[in-house]
Amino acid sequence: MKKQYDFSVVIPAHNEEQYIAKCLRSIKHAAREVPDCSVQVIVAANRCTDRTAEIAARFGAKVVENHEKCIAAIRNTGVRAADGDIIVTIDADSIMTKDALKEIRQKLNSGRFIGGGTRPEFDRMSPGILVSALYIAFRMIPAILKSGGFLSGAMFWFRKDDFEAIGGFDESLVSLEDLDFASRLMRYGKQTGRQYGTLKKAFVITSSRKFDEFGDWYLLKNRKLTKALFTGKDRAAADRFYYDVR
Repeated sequence: MKKQYDFSVVIPAHNEEQYIAKCLRSIKHAAREVPDCSVQVIVAANRCTDRTAEIAARFGAKVVENHEKCIAAIRNTGVRAADGDIIVTIDADSIMTKDALKEIRQKLNSGRFIGGGTRPEFDRMSPGILVSALYIAFRMIPAILKSGGFLSGAMFWFRKDDFEAIGGFDESLVSLEDLDFASRLMRYGKQTGRQYGTLKKAFVITSSRKFDEFGDWYLLKNRKLTKALFTGKDRAAADRFYYDVR
């Protein structure tokens, strides 16, 4: 019989040996704030050719594999392998603050929330990163208006039953799967009398490595690529910016 957990934290990871240990440590620290809860960590390893899986196993994480160039499928592989009631998804190059799991439990146990996200902070800031973030936020406005509410992301939290009820992440999308997931989770919440929430105290610190790799002004200088990424369906654009990197 499989062991049941209070939390399962799912981390999609493609060649993340430089970052994943920090992510795993942050989860460990957050777990200390909920000592009465059991926390499972799952790393969904995607086409890794480095020590990502080895590092994850050393931290006691459950490692599952998915070899598709589709982040939605990678996330789904991790969540479907989870034995926890509450699911948290976080990227391997991000770290959660120590109060994250505690606040998530409080919100979900209140019965008022279907799930939600949190706010991200970059590990460094520059004029280019700030303007790029504002530009991305502007491009998200149509989807936010369509959903009928504010959609935070960065680190999703929800119950596994609700994940299954909305069909998980849409594997027909090669990008923008997070915005699509948040929108559908919010709509399902409205149908079931719950709201989509944003953590107030906890947040995530995410790496600025995309800007390090491409340049702080890259998304603005290459708006054609950014527009293609926002379709969610452009394989060439997704490969160029996500799947063929590292």
